[in-house]
Amino acid sequence: MMVRSMTGFGRAEGSIGRKTFLIDIKSLNGKQFDLQVRLPALLKPQEFEIRRMLSEGLIRGSVECVISLKETGEAKPFTINMELAKAYHQPLSELASSLQLSTNDLLSVLVKLPEVIVPSSETLEGSEWKAFQQLLTEAIQSLNAHRENEGNMLQTDLLQRIDRIEALQQDIQALEPKRKQKIREGLIKLLEEEVGKEKYDANRLEQELIFYIEKIDISEEQTRLANHCQYFRSLFEESDPAKGKKLSFVLQEIGREINTTGAKANDATIQRCVVEMKDELEKAKEQILNLL
Repeated sequence: MMVRSMTGFGRAEGSIGRKTFLIDIKSLNGKQFDLQVRLPALLKPQEFEIRRMLSEGLIRGSVECVISLKETGEAKPFTINMELAKAYHQPLSELASSLQLSTNDLLSVLVKLPEVIVPSSETLEGSEWKAFQQLLTEAIQSLNAHRENEGNMLQTDLLQRIDRIEALQQDIQALEPKRKQKIREGLIKLLEEEVGKEKYDANRLEQELIFYIEKIDISEEQTRLANHCQYFRSLFEESDPAKGKKLSFVLQEIGREINTTGAKANDATIQRCVVEMKDELEKAKEQILNLL
C-alpha cells in the first residue's frame, strides 16, 4: 500500500571523475507534470534524457531541478580563447597608448569581448554519464521517499474523513424509518385540516402517499454512497502510487449522492447530517489536491 504527496524535496551529491555534482529537486502541487531544469553546460547534450528520467520518476507535480557543478580545482566550466584574446590585446593597447590612457584595466575589458571566454566543450560520456544517471536516480528516490512520508499523513487524514461520512450515513439510516412515518402523518394531518377527514378517498390517498414516499426514498443513494466509500478505501491498496486523480473522481461521486440525499431528505435532522457530510467532503477534496 503506497500513496504519495506531490510535495517533496530530494538531494544527491557525488563526485564523478574530476567533477562534483549537487542535484536538488523540489516538487509542489500541479495538475500535470511541469518541469524546470537548470544544469551546467557540460550536461546540455543529455538534457532530454535528464528530463525523461525526471518525468518517469516523478510522474506529476510542479518540479524544479537544479544541477550544480561544484568547483574542484580541476573542473573547467569554461575555457579562454588565448589566441583571440591576444589578437584583441594588440590593437587595444595601441589605442590606449595613442589616447594616453592607462592599460591597467585592459584585462577586464578583454574578458568581456565576444568569444574570449566560452563554455567548456567537455561533456559526460560512457561510464561518467552512467554514474551521473545513478546520482540523478538517487535524488529522485530521495524526493519520492519524502513524498511517501507526506502521503502517509494525507492518507490517514482522508480515511478519517471517510470514516466520519460513513458514521453520519449510519445516523441517516437510523432516522430513515421515522422520516417516512413523519412525512406520512404530516400529509394526512394537512389533508384533514384543509379538506376534512370524511371528504377524501382513503384508498386514493394511500396510493398517492406510496408514490410520493417512493419519490423521496433515499435508499438507493445510501447504497451507492456506501459503495463509493468502500471503493475509495480500496484504491489505497493499489500498487500504483499515482492515485490522486482517481480518488478525486470518487469523491465527486460521493458528493453527488450526499447532495441527492439532502435534496430528498425533507427532514431537519437528516439535513444536519448532510451538512456535516459536506463539510468532511470539502476537507477531503482540499487534501486530495496534494496527492500524486
